[in-house]
Amino acid sequence: MTNKRIVFMGTPEFAAHCLSTLIDQKFNVVGVVTVADKPAGRGQQMQESAVKKVALANNLHVLQPIKLRDEDFLNALRAWNADLFVVIAFRMLPEVVWNMPPMGSINLHGSLLPQFRGAAPINHAIIAGEKETGVTTFFIEQEIDMGKILMQERTPIGVKENAGEIHDRLMQIGANLVCTTLNGVFEGTLKSKSQDEFDLNNLKHAPKIFKSDCEINWQNSAQVVHDFIRGLSPYPAAWTTFLMPEAKTTKIFKTQKSGRQISAQMPPVLIEKDQLFIACADEYLEVIELQLEGKKRVTADEFLRGLRHSFSVLQ
Repeated sequence: MTNKRIVFMGTPEFAAHCLSTLIDQKFNVVGVVTVADKPAGRGQQMQESAVKKVALANNLHVLQPIKLRDEDFLNALRAWNADLFVVIAFRMLPEVVWNMPPMGSINLHGSLLPQFRGAAPINHAIIAGEKETGVTTFFIEQEIDMGKILMQERTPIGVKENAGEIHDRLMQIGANLVCTTLNGVFEGTLKSKSQDEFDLNNLKHAPKIFKSDCEINWQNSAQVVHDFIRGLSPYPAAWTTFLMPEAKTTKIFKTQKSGRQISAQMPPVLIEKDQLFIACADEYLEVIELQLEGKKRVTADEFLRGLRHSFSVLQ
C-alpha cells in the first residue's frame, strides 16, 4: 500500500468506520483530528468521539483543537507532514487547514452532489421522496460542499427504508469509496470534475435539522408525511402532539400508507383493535411505532393496550 501520509479528521460513527477501513487497508494514517471530549449522559461523564476511540485503539496520535486557527494546533498539524487530509463529518475547516497538504483535502459527503449540499443530506433525501441516493468524494474548497468531484456511488432508497438504515449502508459504501478514491489520487489515475459540469437546475439542499423542523404536518398527503417520518427516523425523530387530554409530545418512528380514504364523518384518529390510524390530507396513515413523552418506544398495539383515555392529535 502507498506510503503517502494521511491525516484523518472526523467525529461520529460514520467517520469512525471509514477510519477503521483505512487502517485495515494499510493506508498510512499518521494522525487524527477530532472534537474535544464532551460530558454526556445522566452522569455527565466525559465522552470521547467515535473517531477518537478508533484512533486510540490503533495507537494513532490525536489532536482535539477547540479553535482550528490556534497556532499550537496548526503547528502540530504541520509537524505531521501529511500529503493529504481525509475529512468526514467534521467541522467547517478554515482555508489555512484544508489548503495545508500538498495533495489537498478530500471530503466524503452522504449525497450525490451537487444535490443535497449541507449538514443533513441523508435525512433530506428521504424526506424529499428520492428513489436513490449515494456518496460523493470531492476536494474541499472555499465554498461548502462545492469542490471538484472525484467519485460517486449510487444506491436505491427502498420505499420503507428510514434514515438510520440508509446511514448504515452509506457508511459501508462510503468507506470503500474513500479507499478507491485515495488509490486513484495517489496513483494519478483519477481526474476531478467541477460541479459546474453537472445539472445545477432544481438543486435540493440539506440544511441542519432542528427540533422545530421535525413537527409533523398532518395536512400534507399521506405519502409526504410518511416520507417525512422515515426521513427523520430514528434520529432526530418526527414528532406531533397528542391531546390526552393534556398535551403530550409524541415521536413517530414508523408508519405505512393504509389506502383508507377519509370521509367527512370519519374522525382524525381512528383506532381499530390493535391498529392506530391518523388522518392526512388524502387518506389515513397507519402508525406502527411511536414514543409518548416520558415513555419508551413501543409498537402501536402496545401503546393502545396501555391507553387509559381517548385522545386526539393537534393538527
